[in-house]
Amino acid sequence: MKNIKDELQNIINGDGSIGPTSKLEKVQNFLRTNEKASFRTEKQKYLKSEETICLTDFAFKEKLFFLEEISEDNFISAGAEQRVYRYDDFHIIKINDSIFYEYWLDYFNSLLIHNYFFRATAYIFLGFKFIDDILCAVVKQEFIVATEITDLNVVKQFLSYNDFNNSRNNDYINSNLGVIFEDLHDENVLSRNGILYFIDTIFYLTEGFYSSKI
Repeated sequence: MKNIKDELQNIINGDGSIGPTSKLEKVQNFLRTNEKASFRTEKQKYLKSEETICLTDFAFKEKLFFLEEISEDNFISAGAEQRVYRYDDFHIIKINDSIFYEYWLDYFNSLLIHNYFFRATAYIFLGFKFIDDILCAVVKQEFIVATEITDLNVVKQFLSYNDFNNSRNNDYINSNLGVIFEDLHDENVLSRNGILYFIDTIFYLTEGFYSSKI
């Protein structure tokens, strides 16, 4: 468990990486550095709107906008936080406005954690795009076709085996790692030939994540 936590801390704190530096890591590093530079007292709490302005400027400067047209003919589904489109025969793209996260940094941290745990469905960050004047992230992911209905009891057993304990409904927490894992209903976890594929994940870090104690 210590090794896993060390690796995750290295990834989130920018002291390590999974493979070559990616656009995703580049943006997360900028947001992390920007957060430290914008440290304020509790009464002057950093606002997400301010973070978004800085992020937009950075995206323009670094040419991180996704310029391809996204056709509504390829629309698959939509949720509260994202819209999903077919990209090609093997991938989908997801357009996310980070509404489930207090800050954009939290969203990119969640992507990095997902990629650490679930490489078969890893997110590839393609860039940003304005949708109805709202800044959104565009990510690509392998298209998973389910072959059977997901048994949520199996999901619970799998996560329990990996030290993620059910906190309520479809939400879990790993107290040793300091990681919360939420919204794992049967549309976010698919089953193909008896193998679970986590396709939509929401991770949050607790204060315990930054502690060196296990």
